[in-house]
Amino acid sequence: MITVKSPAKINLTLDILGKRPDGYHNVAMVMQTVSLYDTVTVDFAGEEGDSIAVSCPAYPDVPCDERNIVCKAARAFYQHTEVTPRPLVINVDKIIPTQAGLAGGSADGAAVVLALNQLFETRLTMDEMAQICARFGSDVPFCLLGGTMLATETGTTLKKLVSMPKCFIVICKPDISVSTAEAYARCDARPAKGFVYTDELIKRLYSRDIRGLATCLYNEFEQVMELSEINEIKRMMLHEKALGASMSGSGSAVYAIFNNEKKAQNCVNILKEKYNKVFLTQPTKEGCYIE
Repeated sequence: MITVKSPAKINLTLDILGKRPDGYHNVAMVMQTVSLYDTVTVDFAGEEGDSIAVSCPAYPDVPCDERNIVCKAARAFYQHTEVTPRPLVINVDKIIPTQAGLAGGSADGAAVVLALNQLFETRLTMDEMAQICARFGSDVPFCLLGGTMLATETGTTLKKLVSMPKCFIVICKPDISVSTAEAYARCDARPAKGFVYTDELIKRLYSRDIRGLATCLYNEFEQVMELSEINEIKRMMLHEKALGASMSGSGSAVYAIFNNEKKAQNCVNILKEKYNKVFLTQPTKEGCYIE
């Protein structure tokens, strides 16, 4: 049995650069893994066959059949490596909230590829595993590799950046969902903004200026959707002395950056009076890893 810790990600920036002829969108975004993890265990369940038994006890609404991304990950691994499939049992101990913009599903898929590489002793490099991950989700390669990265084109072209300075990141997931399709449609209807926030944030990263970095957080989906609850959570975070706050991905999780752990913990305590899913995390330098 292989046990993998799979981290959540946040978007420090998310710029939509326009719609492509193929219907996808070009983006520029800085993504960061944080110390909020699902735990994925993968084991053989027999010698012959390609069945996959999936369990996710904490989230009964998550499908545990071929629709689950962990099944897609296993199939992509088999297709790439051409190993003879064996029956699998996969358990996802889910802590990362779903429908949050935190890439929890993508991280679980990446974890399965990492686990199968170990189980089947295929000795793939991280880059080779990232190629498999790209087959079934645009965020999945990043979740495998982790750290601080620039993602461009459709989000799958990754460039490693200098690590985010040490800080404390509070994440809050309200009970609302955001329509990604509607968010993209609203972005398409806007005139070009003429400024890419991602470029400015990268400059702050390299200057090691956490306060300046926190002023450059940007999410275009948040701007076009204008959700009152997102704004209220940000207001609460900033009132507790956050350096900056933003929505992650397509939402609806909101995060805030603090340079002081006590202030971050105070913010967590206040948010928990109203919201169930609140977490205190820190930036990490790695993605999925085997325990």
